[in-house]
Amino acid sequence: MVPVQFITHFTPTISYLDGALMALEGGCKWIQLRMKGAPDEEVEDVARKLKEACKARGAVFVIDDRVELVKKLEVDGVHLGKEDMPVDEARKVLGEAFLIGGTANTMEDVRALRRAGADYIGLGPYRTTTTKAKLAPVLGLEGYRRILAAMQTEEIPLPVCAIGGIETEDVAEILRTGVRGVAVSGAVLRAEQPVEMMRRFLSADNAFS
Repeated sequence: MVPVQFITHFTPTISYLDGALMALEGGCKWIQLRMKGAPDEEVEDVARKLKEACKARGAVFVIDDRVELVKKLEVDGVHLGKEDMPVDEARKVLGEAFLIGGTANTMEDVRALRRAGADYIGLGPYRTTTTKAKLAPVLGLEGYRRILAAMQTEEIPLPVCAIGGIETEDVAEILRTGVRGVAVSGAVLRAEQPVEMMRRFLSADNAFS
């Protein structure tokens, strides 16, 4: 699994596309296009541009929620939230050639995603975040330790990506819980220099070296 996944969002001065391009410039190798509530035509337009940009940079590109668009554009995969299409249904649509990630907040969620055939898990939130509505209960380090330990006991090998309000100073401790990577969004977009902030995440405390 790529250590840092950038999830698109926007600010008054940075668009979904521009934010993702900045993340790529900063060295990110995993982009998730998330545009909740946007019209399909707008999402497809941005997705087409990002597909080419990710290909040029050797980055993985997944789209949040929109399974049919993933199939149409033949991007790398889809990430499905708990209120999106179920993972097993998406697998029937996409087949085995596409990555399918799923969101989890509890060990029960993790078990369900394994049964459904997910390829990876986005586990969170680590702390409160402003980039997502309907936030699930915050896990914190102890929550990650508990769930990762249970996954090891139950021999669930799915890679886990931590998500939710993560800052660069959190990365090393989060990785010590056993997760394979972190997902970021607001911390990069709010930075004075988003490209440099992405570089900082990629080398935070040499956690990924």
